[in-house]
Amino acid sequence: MRRREGGLYFLACLWFLTTVNGLLTPKGVNYEVQALMGIKASLYDPHGVLENWDGDAVDPCSWTMVTCSSESLVIGLGTPSQNLSGTLSPTIGNLTNLQTVLLQSNNITGPIPAEIGRLSKLHTIDLSNNFFTGKIPSSLGHLRNLEYIRLNNNSLSGEFPMSLANMTQLVLLDLSFNNLSGPVPRFPTKTFSIAGNPLICPTGSEPECHGTTLMPMSMNLNNTPTALPSDRPKSHQIALAFGSSVGSVSLIILVFGLFLWWRQRNNRPTFFDVKDRQHEEVSLGNLRKFQFRELQISTNNFSNKNILGKGGFGNVYKGILHDGTVVAVKRLKDGSASGGEIQFQTEVEMISLAVHRNLLRLYGFCMTPTERLLVYPYMSNGSVALRLKGQRALEFGKAANQKGAMLDWVKKIHHEKKLEMLVDKDLKGNYDRIELEEMVQVALLCTQYLPSHRPKMSEVVKMLEGDGLAESWEASQRAEATKSKPHEFSSSDRYSDLTDDSSLLVQAMELSGPR
Repeated sequence: MRRREGGLYFLACLWFLTTVNGLLTPKGVNYEVQALMGIKASLYDPHGVLENWDGDAVDPCSWTMVTCSSESLVIGLGTPSQNLSGTLSPTIGNLTNLQTVLLQSNNITGPIPAEIGRLSKLHTIDLSNNFFTGKIPSSLGHLRNLEYIRLNNNSLSGEFPMSLANMTQLVLLDLSFNNLSGPVPRFPTKTFSIAGNPLICPTGSEPECHGTTLMPMSMNLNNTPTALPSDRPKSHQIALAFGSSVGSVSLIILVFGLFLWWRQRNNRPTFFDVKDRQHEEVSLGNLRKFQFRELQISTNNFSNKNILGKGGFGNVYKGILHDGTVVAVKRLKDGSASGGEIQFQTEVEMISLAVHRNLLRLYGFCMTPTERLLVYPYMSNGSVALRLKGQRALEFGKAANQKGAMLDWVKKIHHEKKLEMLVDKDLKGNYDRIELEEMVQVALLCTQYLPSHRPKMSEVVKMLEGDGLAESWEASQRAEATKSKPHEFSSSDRYSDLTDDSSLLVQAMELSGPR
């Protein structure tokens, strides 16, 4: 039995290594990383959305705008509406596991790489609303899994590739508003549009230019179908074609008008509602929409034991998803209040576009009629504020015989000339001692007991630039010496009584005015 288990373990390890090695080039570099870096190199990225694409990475599955399968293979590339320019690199043909390519609404120029014909698993490609030029690659016709093609609103030219007629699996084909020429093959799809190509559809109302039925085998440049002769009178055919075209155009105008009216009325971006689909994911790049029930279960019904933090926005809970992923769930207050939905949608859009290696990436969101939630990766080491806060600067309620405030300790080591105790040990003495003392003096001036004695921010800036620090420090020391002669008491004595005297608390917490 042990031998059998050992053999199975060996085979599993061998399979894993084989899978990993299959993604590596002879130099040990992931070929998908190389392909994506080639795409990045040929594009100009004004908003930095591709900034975390790193050529030294082991795999690209954590990169923005990249979607991977459970086997860590790149299956989706989506960078729509990011103002990208440049050209589309032929290295995209090396991403042989790609299923979806969404690059619409950018400023990409140049030809569509013929290497796209290598993507045998591709089922959706959207390159619309760019500035692509040249011919449509005939290699597209080799993709037997391709169902959705949108190449509209570009500057493509030349004849239609006859290979498109072989794509029997096509569901949608949109080649409208280019400079394509005939003859036009018979598109094996029920939804198509080639309107806006002036050499074929000069007016856009021709019935052969769009519709929900199959096109004729071919069509010459004067829009006369070269199909088999019909027994119907020519006038009847003309009337039928005219009626069909008018009806189609009217329907399109009506639908478009209703859409504009609805958008103007709501005046907010559209969010998908998938409340009836329990496991379907709606993606915006790598952004996932969660079901409320899933987040409710992951946080143990938003248990107080799972609260990571609180704020004016609401609470943050620790959660564990069904696949074991640990997340932080931000549950907004007043999710059903007026304006809450617009505020939440705006926040989701803005956060999803804020991509930086030092910023916490938004993992997903959840929106119901009464709830608004954001999902982030869980940071096990806590926040930066938690790491930086050696102890409170002022610990109210401490007795005089205890170590009251950190302020007293800093004053003490400053008086004893032991400021090296304040310095991070990792610096190993590599710092300017004069600058250190000046920084401590500025800090002590800014934490004087009376707010009126504290310098303004404009004065602090001048002190840090070396102007007026010596005079201000000398004046504060004279005032401190005069004040301490009748009654000597430390800052901990002052602040320890704040919990018993509310009026003094207000005075001590008062800001020193505009800085």
